[in-house]
Amino acid sequence: MVIGWYVHHHGFGHVSRFLAVQPHLRAPVIAFSSMPRPAALAGDVEWVPLPPDADTFEGPDGRPIDPRAADPTVRGHLHWAPHGHPGHRARLAAIAAAAVERGLETFVVDVSAEVVAFARLLGLRTIAVTQPGARVDPAHVLAYDLADRIVAPWPEGAVPAPGLSPHGDRVTWTGGISRFDGRDASGPADGRHALLLGRVLRPGVRDEVDRLLRTRGWTVTSVGHDDASRVDDPWPLLTRSTVVVSAAGQNSVADLAASGARAVVIAQDRPFDEQHATADALAAWGLARQAPEDVSAPDLVALIERAAADAPDWTRWRVAGAARRMADAIEGTPS
Repeated sequence: MVIGWYVHHHGFGHVSRFLAVQPHLRAPVIAFSSMPRPAALAGDVEWVPLPPDADTFEGPDGRPIDPRAADPTVRGHLHWAPHGHPGHRARLAAIAAAAVERGLETFVVDVSAEVVAFARLLGLRTIAVTQPGARVDPAHVLAYDLADRIVAPWPEGAVPAPGLSPHGDRVTWTGGISRFDGRDASGPADGRHALLLGRVLRPGVRDEVDRLLRTRGWTVTSVGHDDASRVDDPWPLLTRSTVVVSAAGQNSVADLAASGARAVVIAQDRPFDEQHATADALAAWGLARQAPEDVSAPDLVALIERAAADAPDWTRWRVAGAARRMADAIEGTPS
């Protein structure tokens, strides 16, 4: 068996999940993505670069066409299939060519309703990776109906997922998938250390939070808020911080769970209210405190100081073994 894997190019979470799960697969994998090949990917894993499909392209008359004006949603039935876009056509052609020439049997889609439909039309065993939120629109309904298996990378019952309700027999709830699963955690350092992680705060608010915390005896580290501050391995920072302020994306939450962090999560605006649903779930389960996206610096500082005394039971997020459970779901998908 050869497994194909479509890695969506928005954010880092999809490629991070791929890097976590791929080592657990026994079959060879061919990955397809518009993202550059990850430096951490094993050399024997093939990475097929796909052309972009959301850039302006040249129409038949030579004039530039914005794909958003080319009926990309097919009157609301799909998410992205713009008329006439050569990149979109070439992406699907590359997948189809590999299916024929490389003998693909199983195809993992993380994430795209259109690629799920295309893979299933090619006759491939198709695994759809889903995300939280109210995904009951026609494109998601189609993808869920067609998929041979649906992988939900969070613990069952944690986050409402109304779109999955009719498909319970085909859903695998893996728990949160983190690239740090199994890595040793040193535990918080002595003192009070705050980690501001990612782009969750406006620059002015971030600076004010930094200033206010320092006046209260905290040390503050801020990473990932721009390209210059990005770190390849945030694990030491996660495990040594007293409190972490983070987005509520699936990758971020799984990393918080793996490190056992005390956390304040700020849901970012994402399609289908994905992060808001996740942040609400974390607050309901007592795993993290929740702040609104427009939180003021004084209010966030107060939340951080209260979170320092929390004792979240992150085992409920089922990170331990989650990557292996997803690999088993992929390789165990029936014909």
